[in-house]
Amino acid sequence: MDRQNLARVAGASAVVTTLVQAGTAAVALPRGRRDYADGAWGPGLAAIALTSAVVGNGDRRRRWALAAATTAWAVRLESLMLPRLVGGDEEDPRYTEFLEGDSTATAGLKVFVTQGLAQLVVSAPLQVAAASTLPRTSRRYLLPVGLAVMAIGTVVEALADRQKDAFKQRDDDEKPDVLDTGLWGVSRHPNYLGDSVTWDGAWLAAAASAPAGWTWPAPVAMSYFLMYATGAKRTEQRMEDRPGYRDYQDRVPFFFPDPRRLLARLRG
Repeated sequence: MDRQNLARVAGASAVVTTLVQAGTAAVALPRGRRDYADGAWGPGLAAIALTSAVVGNGDRRRRWALAAATTAWAVRLESLMLPRLVGGDEEDPRYTEFLEGDSTATAGLKVFVTQGLAQLVVSAPLQVAAASTLPRTSRRYLLPVGLAVMAIGTVVEALADRQKDAFKQRDDDEKPDVLDTGLWGVSRHPNYLGDSVTWDGAWLAAAASAPAGWTWPAPVAMSYFLMYATGAKRTEQRMEDRPGYRDYQDRVPFFFPDPRRLLARLRG
C-alpha cells in the first residue's frame, strides 16, 4: 500500500464528502426538509468511490470496478429516494421526531456532519483499496467474490423495494395487513439486509489486499446503521402498532433469514 497516495485519497474523499453534505444542507435546512439527507447518502458514497478511483494509484481494474459497482448501487437507490423526497411536501417523521426542538445549527451537525463522517467510515475499504496493489497469491480472488457479493446485495435490495412498492399499490379486498411474502417472508427488512450485503461485498473485494482487510469495522458500522441507528429498528417502532405486525414479528426473523425457513421456501 502506498501510504502517501492513501493520504491523498482520504483527503480528496473528505473534500468531496464535505461538498456533498454542505450542498445538501444549504438546500435542506432553509426549507425545513432535513430528510433531504437521505438523498445525499448514495451519491455521497458514489462520489467517494469515483474520487478514490481517480486519485488512487493502486490496482486500476479493482478501483474502477469498485467505483462502477458503488455507482450502480447509488443510482438504483437514488431512483427510489428522489421521487419520494421531491414528491412529498412534508418532512419524514423520523427526522421531525429526532430533531424536535433543535436549532438549525444543531440539526445540521446531527444530520449532515454525522452523515458525512459515516460515509467516510463506510467507504474506508474503497479508499484503502484505491491505494493498494493486488497480491499474486490466491487472496486476489477475493476481488471477484466481493464484486459478486455486491451484485447479489444490490439485486436483493432492489427486489425487496420492488415487492414493497407493489404491495403499497395494491387496492383489493385480499390485501393483507402486512407484507409477508417474497423476500419479506424470510426477513422483516430484506431491503436493509441487501444493502448490508452490498457493503460486505465491497469489503471483501478490498480485502484482496491485506491492508484493506483491517477496514472490517466499516461493514460492521454499516450493518449497525442499517439495523439499529437509522434503519430497521426505527421502522419497527413506527410499525409495531399496525394491525398484524406483532404477529409478523413472531413469525419472521428481524434481519438475518432463518436458514431452515429460507431452504423451505426455495424448495417450495
